[in-house]
Amino acid sequence: MKNKAIFFLFLSSIFCNAESLQFLSVQEFKESITLSQNKKAFLDNYLKTINELDIEVNSIIATYDSSEIYKAYVYGRNKEWQGVPIIIKDNIDSLGLPNTAGSLSMLDNFPRRDAHIVNKLKKTGFLVVGKANLSEWANFRGRNSVSGWSSFGGQTKNPYDLEYNPCGSSSGSAAAVALGLVPVSIGTETNGSITCPASINGVVGIKPTVGLVSRHGIIPISSTQDTAGPMARNVLDAAIVLKSISGKDPKDKATSNIPKNFDYSALVRLNSGYLKGKRIGLIMPSDGDLEITFTLIRKAEKVFTEAGAQIVPLKLKPLPNNFWASALFILEHEFFIGLNDYLKKSRSSMRDMQSIVDFNNANKKDTMSFYGQEYFISSIAAAPGKKIKDKFTVDIYQEALEIVGFSRSYLDDILNENKLDAVVGLTRNTAWKIDYKNGDNFENGWGNGALSAISGYPHITIPLEMVNGFPTGLSFMGTAWDEVNLINLAYAFEQKNKFFPRPPLNKN
Repeated sequence: MKNKAIFFLFLSSIFCNAESLQFLSVQEFKESITLSQNKKAFLDNYLKTINELDIEVNSIIATYDSSEIYKAYVYGRNKEWQGVPIIIKDNIDSLGLPNTAGSLSMLDNFPRRDAHIVNKLKKTGFLVVGKANLSEWANFRGRNSVSGWSSFGGQTKNPYDLEYNPCGSSSGSAAAVALGLVPVSIGTETNGSITCPASINGVVGIKPTVGLVSRHGIIPISSTQDTAGPMARNVLDAAIVLKSISGKDPKDKATSNIPKNFDYSALVRLNSGYLKGKRIGLIMPSDGDLEITFTLIRKAEKVFTEAGAQIVPLKLKPLPNNFWASALFILEHEFFIGLNDYLKKSRSSMRDMQSIVDFNNANKKDTMSFYGQEYFISSIAAAPGKKIKDKFTVDIYQEALEIVGFSRSYLDDILNENKLDAVVGLTRNTAWKIDYKNGDNFENGWGNGALSAISGYPHITIPLEMVNGFPTGLSFMGTAWDEVNLINLAYAFEQKNKFFPRPPLNKN
């Protein structure tokens, strides 16, 4: 009887341990699994626990079997982050799980090898425990979509209120971190797909310079703008993951642009006093903006000033008339090329973009119950060799690319002319209600970051404040390859602001 009592006490300690892993940092999680006496039982219960905690929010689309996770843990022996779990977005190749982009058409897309970043995560000991749900096709299938919904994964909900949207397209990646299911996750961004859900879910999101992180093995939209990046509950943890996944990859030529002197180790050498003496260009609200935007900017200005930074108020100049039309055409043209190339090399029965359009048409009830596939159709129309009016699409594409150079000059000129260390602004308005009739609602809000996305420059968002029960973030933007500086600025602000929100799920 005594031995049985000891056995049950031991099991109880394992289960309490696993549940207490919610909301832990990378370092805290590593210490917890290191101290556990039965690693396999610990990981078994951890996997069970996160699946139970995620039932209502639905951030996780698939997980590995616990035995596979334990094998990965053993493989990570003596590696820096052995045993620390991470969720990756379900548009990233990872052996043993289908890479679906959230689409029912891609359920047979089992990759032949890990994506480059997955391989790098494993080499540093991270446990890839599964896939996060996303806005289907990274929210580039059709208009009037609802972020966080995919035909395969269903709807990911906002952990702060289940009737509200988590933004996207890296919806599950952000929500899983906000819920404390994993310390860190991987999202991808073309235009706001890391920074928007990070802001709305109250977590840190880093969209690195395009080329700092390999895109090989990631279902593409735009070779000009696509990148993967980390999400975490604090800046240091996000920086740890960024250091782990950054670096050159012969299979992604964009990584050849990484400066030879880029200091990867400096990504995690953070200084809480870094803001002292720095010049911060703060994007000010316009006349007629919501009163809350002025309140939030005053809050940011106060924190910066108390940390010793100098504020330079900024009013952004208007963009050219063709800016957004050109930006969309770049995505359409590159999406057709990139997706067709990915599918031809994959094991998916979908061999090109047209076959996915045909699949969706044949399965409308399941795939297009409330919105369509206009971007797929327009991407096919923007394919190389097609003619639009009097011009071939390649010529239109080359003209459209001029806005990339414009975006880079726009940001660089602001930084140089004002002698700034960073441009800072509010990331995105707070969450909106899930609405399958009208789609996402971005009206009556605020947002910054499109210039960083189109230029391919880095953008970091961190939690700033709560607004009517929802978190909202602050964006740090700079020039290419300026991650070390921006991460330190964001870290110093975070340490001064001390705002680490948690969702009150009992109120849903």
